[in-house]
Amino acid sequence: YIVENGQVIIIDEFTGRKMYGRRYSEGMHQAIEAKEGVRVERENKTLGTITFQNFFRLYDKLSGMTGTAATEAEELHKIYKLEVLTVPTNKPMVRTDLADFVYKNEKGKFKAVVEQIEQLHQEDRPVLIGTVSIEKSERLSQQLSLKGIPHNVLNAKNHESEAAIIAQAGRKGSVTVATNMAGRGVDILLGGNPEGLARNESDASGGDKDYDALLAKYKAQCAQEHADVVALGGLTVVGTERHESRRIDNQLRGRAGRQGDPGVSRFYVSLDDDLMRRFASERIASIMEKLGMEEDTPIEHGLVSKAIEQ
Repeated sequence: YIVENGQVIIIDEFTGRKMYGRRYSEGMHQAIEAKEGVRVERENKTLGTITFQNFFRLYDKLSGMTGTAATEAEELHKIYKLEVLTVPTNKPMVRTDLADFVYKNEKGKFKAVVEQIEQLHQEDRPVLIGTVSIEKSERLSQQLSLKGIPHNVLNAKNHESEAAIIAQAGRKGSVTVATNMAGRGVDILLGGNPEGLARNESDASGGDKDYDALLAKYKAQCAQEHADVVALGGLTVVGTERHESRRIDNQLRGRAGRQGDPGVSRFYVSLDDDLMRRFASERIASIMEKLGMEEDTPIEHGLVSKAIEQ
């Protein structure tokens, strides 16, 4: 939150937008107002609510398109009476989706993630890392900095500039950490995006440099880099946690393996994660205890991955 014109204004963590008129409940907003020395306002009361879904149903025709609708087919049918049709990919999907690595605790998980990123970076392979919160992104960023690994950290606060950075996440040796990747909708070209690179250099020179000449230069450079990255195995997507929504995990995975390109994806999970604590930690923890597994030794098994998915 911030204090503005004698009022406490809530800031959206992901977009950075000011949420005027929104107040914390249970007396928390009044406590903050008292702490900040501004006028303490009365508690808001909600007298009635209506969901957005009810508004959508007022349209005569309703349709949509997304790369991750299949897992939500039941919900789409129940709420909107829409059936989901899966359109085959334009080129065969050759991305390798590896089974989850499950660790005893978060410390062991993050240690393994950093080691994996370091190894991939040494091999010049591009890596995209997805986190579920800004706090986790910053924690991972600190660990990467200690290892001397150059990287970009995106926390969904400036979509326009971040979309330009993500567009270059397929370049050789690039490491990109992104919070809640879902919905960014950027096409990651292996070897880099020549249009974006040319535009950046042209803008940096104040428009002095000829965009068309720069585009021709970067097209040749990116084509060569594309071949190199394909030979290395394409973009590697690393998920540092399973999201509550399978659809968001699928969106992160879908950043790799575009248009017949190769790619690899794997999720790293720990028994400390919110999702695991809520559903499966006791059962899997007892298995790990029986096997006498250390904090940095993962379980990798299809049954475990299936249990997490369910």
